[in-house]
Amino acid sequence: MNRNTLNLIVLAAGLVCASAQAAVSADEAAQLKSTLTPLGAEKAANKDGTIPAWDGGLKSASGPKVGDIPVNPYPNDKPLLKIDAKNASQHAAKLSEGTQALLKKFPDSFRLDVYPTHRSAAAPAYVYDNTFKNATRCKTKEAGLSLEGCFGGIPFPIPKDGFEVIWNYLLRVEPESVAYGFKNLVTSSDGVRALATRNDNYFQYPYYYKDGSPESWGGEYSIQRFLATEPPYKAGESLVIRDSIDAKNPRNAWQYLVGQRRVRRAPTVGYDTPDFVASGANYFDEVQGFFGGIDRYTWKLVGKQELYIPYNNNNLVTAKVEEAFAKNHINPEKMRWELHRVWVVEATVAAGKRHAVPKRRFYFDEDSWILALMDGYDAEGKLWRTTQVTPFALPSVPAMQMKPVAVFNLQAGTMSVVQALNEETYKVVPRKPDSFFTGDAVAADAAR
Repeated sequence: MNRNTLNLIVLAAGLVCASAQAAVSADEAAQLKSTLTPLGAEKAANKDGTIPAWDGGLKSASGPKVGDIPVNPYPNDKPLLKIDAKNASQHAAKLSEGTQALLKKFPDSFRLDVYPTHRSAAAPAYVYDNTFKNATRCKTKEAGLSLEGCFGGIPFPIPKDGFEVIWNYLLRVEPESVAYGFKNLVTSSDGVRALATRNDNYFQYPYYYKDGSPESWGGEYSIQRFLATEPPYKAGESLVIRDSIDAKNPRNAWQYLVGQRRVRRAPTVGYDTPDFVASGANYFDEVQGFFGGIDRYTWKLVGKQELYIPYNNNNLVTAKVEEAFAKNHINPEKMRWELHRVWVVEATVAAGKRHAVPKRRFYFDEDSWILALMDGYDAEGKLWRTTQVTPFALPSVPAMQMKPVAVFNLQAGTMSVVQALNEETYKVVPRKPDSFFTGDAVAADAAR
């Protein structure tokens, strides 16, 4: 055995040990009760006060609601500034590359209305308790592709690498169970908008079941089932998706097609398969910003920066479709942007893997771990796609939630809006039995 080989073995052993010791020390975890928020964000304001100190988040809101969503938790706010193509260069340090590209592509219609920053992110007490426990018990394994010792809170509130940050996002704070209708809207390069599908959706988050524990949790963090109701030729189609921390089998999916009158496994529902629920206008892993297995990328933690991101967009998600969306993008009159600190993570296709989008850059809100923006690059390193997520406050949980997602193909000039809540109802509901989220249940309902 030569010296180089020995060094590589020693290095590999060290990396394995480092991975096994991913949980932070008790002293580091103590910051979650002092200088950091209970979910791991910096509690203090930034230097110039444009990002205020976290004061506990939004736990109540007055005024009208649509379903469980308050229409406007901050009705007295006015824009502090407007950023458009003419003054974008002055603010470039706080704009993502994708945002700058949209300002350049649509100079006469796209802009950012920047409002006062409200750090609305909050969570139930049991989530804070579990997050504190996770800090010293939760670990990555299998080269970052799976987890152990985690439950019921942010797994890595003090992250050390990009894998931990993406897991924080996938296991972000969610209600136990929600039900809502959603629309997928597709806009062509000439600005013509069409309904791809309208669906009834049921989402559950076993990772956040209040009666669960690391020992009883089976590893599935998200389960959902939805039924297409429009357009007529899609009505009756159904899809079940169950996502897991299992590195070898991160997703199980079943699909019911009315024409075939049978339920079948749907192994292609994930990664860079075109999303048939959105007429193929985006990839499946662009749903909800990023949705599904993380194994095709390596995840590099770049650091943290201050960035203008969509935030507190209750007014947008509760508006009518015609009010919410302009010709080629979200309506700037309804879109709210704020200055927040974000974690920046770069994902690059891993050795031996493939993906249609070989490089992506993610921006995660430090307070909620929600993905706010994502830029995708082609094989030549050119910006190709950009995603805007529209987080909204749900004080009844309390939590920040994220829908819809707008995926822009900058080269084709198209926009796909995924899971728009406009003119729909979103409600926190009692849990359904696990058996509801199975292919057999879909088949039984279809037979009736």
